[in-house]
Amino acid sequence: MNALDARDLAFAYPDATTALEGIDLTIEAGERVAILGPNGAGKSTLLSLLAGLRDPASGEVRYFGTDEPADELRDRIAHCPQTPADYLFNATVREDLEYGPAQLEIDRREADERVDALAAEFDLDGLLEKPPFRLSGGEQRRAAVAAALAVEPDLLLLDEPVADVDADHRATILDALDRRHEAGTTIVVSTPDADLVPQVADRVVLLDREGSVVRDGPVRAVLTDGDLLRDVGVSPPQLVEIFRQAGFDELPLSVAEAVGRLRELRAGPDDPGEQ
Repeated sequence: MNALDARDLAFAYPDATTALEGIDLTIEAGERVAILGPNGAGKSTLLSLLAGLRDPASGEVRYFGTDEPADELRDRIAHCPQTPADYLFNATVREDLEYGPAQLEIDRREADERVDALAAEFDLDGLLEKPPFRLSGGEQRRAAVAAALAVEPDLLLLDEPVADVDADHRATILDALDRRHEAGTTIVVSTPDADLVPQVADRVVLLDREGSVVRDGPVRAVLTDGDLLRDVGVSPPQLVEIFRQAGFDELPLSVAEAVGRLRELRAGPDDPGEQ
C-alpha cells in the first residue's frame, strides 16, 4: 500500500513566483524518504502540500489508497514544520503534547500515558509546565517533534527535525525516528543537509532551485553523485568528499563505513587477521 501519491503538484506564491512544478511522488507505506535540496528549492512548501496544509495550484495528493482529504486523516498524518514555534501554541509544553490526542478524543488515561512516555523519551520532563516561547530553539524542536508523535501517526512529515538541536538531543530525535520506522511508520524528512540524509532515509528526492525533482533514488546512488549535488546547490556529504579526494572508489556514507574502509586499507589484502 502507498502512504501517499502526489501527481503533478504545482504551487506559486501570491506574487506569482513559482515554488514547485510538476511534482510526481509516490511513497510506499513504511518507507523513509528524504526531500533534499538547497535553500529556496521549495522543500518546506512541498512538505506542507503533502500534509494537506496548503492547496496546490494544480495536482492532487491521495493518502493510503483512499480519496479522503488530509483533514479527515489527522489520526494518521502528522506534520512538524520548519519553525517549531509555529506548532507550539498552547500555554505549556504539556498542553501542546496533549493537544493532538484531545482532538482525536483519545481516552484521558491513554493520552496521559502518551505524554509521560514522550516527555521521558525526548527529555522534556523538566519543561512540561513551561510556556513554549520560553524554551530554547533546540528545546522547542524536541517538543514539536514529540507533539507530532503524540497522535501516533502512520505518516510523519518532518521539516528539518534536528536543526538547532545539540549533539546529545540530536541523537535522541534520530533514535526516536528509528524506533517509529521499525514499528512501521512512514517517515518523510526535508533537509538541505546531505550529511543528515543517511541517518533518516533510504531514498532521496532531490530538488533543484526551481523546485523540480531532478533525481529520485536510493541514498547511496544520489549522495555519491557529487557533480549532481553541486549542480543543484547542495554540498555533498563530508565523508563522501574526503574519501573521493583520497582516491577511494567505494565511498562511505557513515562513520562506521568509513572505519571499515580504513581498516581494510590498513590490513591489506593478505592480512590473515582481517580475513
